[in-house]
Amino acid sequence: MSPISAPVPADRATCRAALIISMISAFQTALLNSSVNVALPAIGREFDMHATALGWVAMAMILTSAAFVVPFGRFADIHGRKRIMTWGTAFFTLGSLACALAVNTAMLLAARALQGLGTALVFGTGVAILTSVFPPEKRGKALGYNVAAVYMGLSVGPFIGGLLTGYLGWRSLFWVNVPLGLLVLGLLLTRLNGEWNEARGERFDSAGALLFSGMVVCIMFGLSIVPAFSAFALIAAGIALLVVFAVFESRQGNPVLDVRLFRHNPTFAFSNLAALINYSAAFTVSFLLSLYLQYLKGLTPLQTGLALMAQPVVMGLLSPAAGRLSDRIEPALLSSAGMGLTTLGLTLLGFLDGATPLASIIVALLIIGAGFALFSSPNTNAIMSSIERRQYGLAAGIVSTMRLTGQMAGLALATMLLSVFLGSARLSFGPNLEFLTVVRLSFHISAGLCFLGIFASLARGKVHRQPATG
Repeated sequence: MSPISAPVPADRATCRAALIISMISAFQTALLNSSVNVALPAIGREFDMHATALGWVAMAMILTSAAFVVPFGRFADIHGRKRIMTWGTAFFTLGSLACALAVNTAMLLAARALQGLGTALVFGTGVAILTSVFPPEKRGKALGYNVAAVYMGLSVGPFIGGLLTGYLGWRSLFWVNVPLGLLVLGLLLTRLNGEWNEARGERFDSAGALLFSGMVVCIMFGLSIVPAFSAFALIAAGIALLVVFAVFESRQGNPVLDVRLFRHNPTFAFSNLAALINYSAAFTVSFLLSLYLQYLKGLTPLQTGLALMAQPVVMGLLSPAAGRLSDRIEPALLSSAGMGLTTLGLTLLGFLDGATPLASIIVALLIIGAGFALFSSPNTNAIMSSIERRQYGLAAGIVSTMRLTGQMAGLALATMLLSVFLGSARLSFGPNLEFLTVVRLSFHISAGLCFLGIFASLARGKVHRQPATG
C-alpha cells in the first residue's frame, strides 16, 4: 500500500470555492430530482409513455448513480477528486442538454442514465473535497451548509417544477441545469486550486467495482418493483452478490470498498447503519402524505406541495447550525437526539385519520424536519472524521449509497403495503379505510425503525477523540 500523501494546504479562497461548488452541485441535483416528478405527466403525454416507462424516467438516474457512486469515489481517491468532479459535472450537464433535446423515450432514458453517471461522479467527490480542505474544527459547519443546499433544492423543487412545466414546458427543467452546470465547471477550473488524491499509486479494483455495481442494481431494482415475485428473486440475487463481494474484497490488497471499515471501525459502521435506517424511515413521509392530503383531505397539488415544504424548509434552516454544533459536541449525541425527534414526528403521523387538522400534520412535519437536520450533517461529520484522508471519496460514495438505498427501501415498504391492503383497486377521493390503514401502519413501522436507529447512533462511540486524518 502506498504511503498517504500529505494534505494540500487550503487557503480561505480555496475553502470558499469548494463550499460554493459543492453547494451549487448539491442544490441542482436535489432540485432536478424533486422537480422532475411534477413533470412526469407532461412527459408521459408527449411521448405517449405507459406507467412503467414513466417510472423509469425517475429510476434511470437514481439506479445509475447508486450503482457507480462507491467505485467512482474510490477512483477519485486514486486519480484526483477535483478531476473526477469536473468530469462528473460535464457528464451531468451533457445529460441535461440531451434530456432537453430528447425526441423519444429511449433517448430520454439514456440521457437520464448519463445524468446518473455524472451524479455518481459528483456525489463521490463533493463531500470528500469539503472534508479535505476544511480543518476538523470547521468541517461540520461546511457539511451543514452542503446538507442545507440539498434540502433547499428539495424544498423549492416541486414549486419550481410546476411553475416551469406549466409556463415553459417540461424541457425547461433540464435547460435550467445547463447554465448551472457550466457555472460549476468554470468554478472548478478557475477557482478551486489544488488536487486531492491521497491514495495515488494504488491499484483500482475493477472486479470489485463490477461486483458492487451488480449487487446494487439487483437490490435497488428489486426494491423498485416490490411486491412482484421477481422483486424478491432480484433482492435475493443481490444479497448473494453482497456475500461474494464481501469475501472477495476482504482478500484484496487495494479493495474498491475496504470491508474492514465495517468490522473494525464502529463509528463508521454504526453511523452508516443509522443513515440507512433514517433515510428509509423518513422517505415514506412525502410519498404517503402527498396521497393522503389530496385523496383524503381534498387538497390541490399546489396546496399539498406547500404543506409538504414545511419539512425540508426546516431542514435547510437548521442543518448549518447542527453542523457547527457537531464540531464541538459529539455527533453521536446530536444525531441520536435528531433520530429521537424523527421518531416522535413519525409516531404522531401514525395516528392520522380523516379529521386530523392540517395544522397538526404540519407540526409533525416540522418535528421530523428538525430531527432530520439534527441527524444528517452531524452523522456525515462523524463518518468523514472517522477515516483516513485516502478514503474520503470512498466514504462519500458510501454515504450516498446509504441514502439512495434507504430511500428505495422506504418506498418499497409503502408500495408493498399498498399492494397488500388495496390490491389492484384505484385510489378514490374521499374516505378510504384501507388506504388510511396503510398510512398509519407505514408510519408506525418507520417510527419503530427510527427508534432502533437511536441505539445504532449511540453505539458509534466518540468522534472528537479520534484523529480526523490518517
